[in-house]
Amino acid sequence: MMEFIRAHQLNIELSLSSICGIIALFAFLTRTMPKNRRKAMIGMQLGAMLLLLFDRFAYIYRGDPSMTGYIMVRLSNYITFSLSIALFLFYNQYVKDLLIREGGLPAAPKRLMVADLLGLIALLLIVISQFTGLYYTFDETNHYQRSSGFILCYLMPVVISALQISTILRYRKRLSRKIWTAMALFAVIPVAASVLQIFTYGLSLTNMSVVLVSVLLFIFVYLDMNDAVEKANERQAELYRKEEESMHQLFEQTATAFVNAIDAKDANTQGHSPRVAAYARRIAEEDGKSEEECEKIYYAALLHDVGKIGLPDSILKKEEELTKEETEIAMRQPLIGAQILSGISEFPYLSVGAHYHRERFDGKGYPEMLKGDAIPEIARIIAVADAYDTMTTRTGYRDALPQQVVREELVKGSGSQFDPRFAGIMLQLMGSDRDYLLLTQDNTGEAISQSEFLCGEYRTTISNGIEVTNSVTKITFCCEKEMDISAPALILFDAFDAKVHSTARAIRDTGYVEYGELWFDGHFVCTSARNMKMKPLSDGKPALSENRYEIEAVKYRDHARIRLYGNDAQTETVMAVSDSSRSVFIALTGEHCHITDVEIVRSEETIGEDGIERIAEEVSYINRLSSDIPNVQIDGYREKYTEGIEIRDGLRLVFHSMSFPASNLVWHCPFILLYSAEDGQVNGEGYREYALIRFDGETHDSKIYALNEMTAEKNERFKSWEDWKSLNKAGMECEVVFRRKRNRIITTTENGGISIQNITTLKNSGNRIYAAITGDLCAITDIRVYER
Repeated sequence: MMEFIRAHQLNIELSLSSICGIIALFAFLTRTMPKNRRKAMIGMQLGAMLLLLFDRFAYIYRGDPSMTGYIMVRLSNYITFSLSIALFLFYNQYVKDLLIREGGLPAAPKRLMVADLLGLIALLLIVISQFTGLYYTFDETNHYQRSSGFILCYLMPVVISALQISTILRYRKRLSRKIWTAMALFAVIPVAASVLQIFTYGLSLTNMSVVLVSVLLFIFVYLDMNDAVEKANERQAELYRKEEESMHQLFEQTATAFVNAIDAKDANTQGHSPRVAAYARRIAEEDGKSEEECEKIYYAALLHDVGKIGLPDSILKKEEELTKEETEIAMRQPLIGAQILSGISEFPYLSVGAHYHRERFDGKGYPEMLKGDAIPEIARIIAVADAYDTMTTRTGYRDALPQQVVREELVKGSGSQFDPRFAGIMLQLMGSDRDYLLLTQDNTGEAISQSEFLCGEYRTTISNGIEVTNSVTKITFCCEKEMDISAPALILFDAFDAKVHSTARAIRDTGYVEYGELWFDGHFVCTSARNMKMKPLSDGKPALSENRYEIEAVKYRDHARIRLYGNDAQTETVMAVSDSSRSVFIALTGEHCHITDVEIVRSEETIGEDGIERIAEEVSYINRLSSDIPNVQIDGYREKYTEGIEIRDGLRLVFHSMSFPASNLVWHCPFILLYSAEDGQVNGEGYREYALIRFDGETHDSKIYALNEMTAEKNERFKSWEDWKSLNKAGMECEVVFRRKRNRIITTTENGGISIQNITTLKNSGNRIYAAITGDLCAITDIRVYER
């Protein structure tokens, strides 16, 4: 190692001196370092640069007999010895300023003052040495020679370093780790190099080590300054963050105050605005909006109804539907809201949401009758969220609509009332949350306990529906009778929301059908079931304890069996409903009795075709001749599928479709399913689903294996959705055409005035792709396959 340094010493010194010069320039340009420390750092780096340059000259002109060599050797050695001490003095000034400014000392430590004095003495001894040869002399060949006092020139820097390192160690807790580490190195390494140089004559180890630690000191100081700047930035950012949080909290509190004022004006819509805001945020998130955009949409939706503050209480609190004149007054709400919020100039989007959320996508809204994309996007999102919450919330003149009805209204309003993009997102959100909570309600609409309720007059209190499936459901309860005529009873029915209804509007909105009523004393009433038979159970259970009742119910396709176990009788009722698509719900009610301890248990026991005595022929809607592939009757959502047909370019499927008599929703129609499977069957080995195309114009795109782009347009044949549903019930011929090129499949069809084109782009085009027909509550017959 020493031989390498000896061979390349001059180049090493030149490189280090260049680095020191550059660092001196950087230190001069730095403005984050205190003035005194910056001066000391520049002095150290310039001194280090000159030290190495003159030390290099000393070696270059060593042994040169010329006058130039004579002068340069002596001058270079003098400057080199002087600058080596000067570096320690500059370093001393740096340490003193650091300890005073950042260490918090009132004055420089005495040890550093002593070090300054020793440095000055060392410089004086160097001058004396030039005349006395105390440290070194030169021989007749102009070579440097050590004198007897040369040890003293090494001893002085060692003592100065010792004073400095002891000071640094004493006050290190007042300094950052980087700084005191660098300072310790500056004090220790040159001392070690000086000791080593005593035994390695001819090498400038001390000078190079001093320069090297000067460079390291600047690096560590620079890193420490970066840390300090970063911490300052973090503190500033934290201040900004806290200020922003404070402003956000103030803004949120102000918005909440507005919402509370709205709720105080209109108790019927209490909680409406926060729910709309939450729905609007979800729609925005699903649409890929940024967090900032979602935040804006949330608050705009939160304040969309602020215009209600300016409407009369007589309109807001009216329990019935509004008159024409009252409706005209209520239609001023968006303008009032925009005027209230327009004063908040920092957040202009707030007034936009309030102003335009009542516009319709087809241009038939108010107040400006804007159309399509001319309506601000934020208002188009709020319009969907607002409509959804309005439909799913009880008002003064109607109950909340069932999810199926709400879904249908969104489908029907897509492209007319609502932006189809955001209506589609809301439909997807609904599809991922089908199991919504259903509460038991009494005749006032107030929620009551599911496990206990009090019945007055017959059917004044009715539980929510308990669905009967092909798994045996057992319901047990206690019933305390208040008089001799008191008795519990069952209502058998079907409804979208699993609730019993009595008003014409609720019956229409929920698709309510009542099959009949059963009593535990052995009698029944058949209302709209196709057939109902009750008989006593000959091999029933042992008599139950007093006031204890049990129901055992099960359903298979279009038949249901209900066994009742009571104190007076044990009976079995078999009921045939209109067709297999119908659901059956049981609701508990009674007359002058107290029903308690209701427990519902669904067992894993299921029944098959022979589990229930058939009392009516099964209704079939596919008793027609089959064509190329068998007919299929679809009694529930995607319950059955046709055989798969491999898609080739030009494939045509022609078939007859008919919705069931019980069908009353727009998606009770055929669907086209695009998929792949090793055996060509739906849900077969290696099944992958690419697209589900509903004839009502809604698509379900999972985006896992393919991307879908659907356009659904209504042409002149489309009169209304009610007319379209009637056409489906009457039955219609359908044609679906497929065009395929590599990984792209274009599916087109037109039915009842709805033209659909769906472009499916496969992410992997290597599989065989099949088409199958499915649907919901419809019969598919006379299926013909035409290939090019």
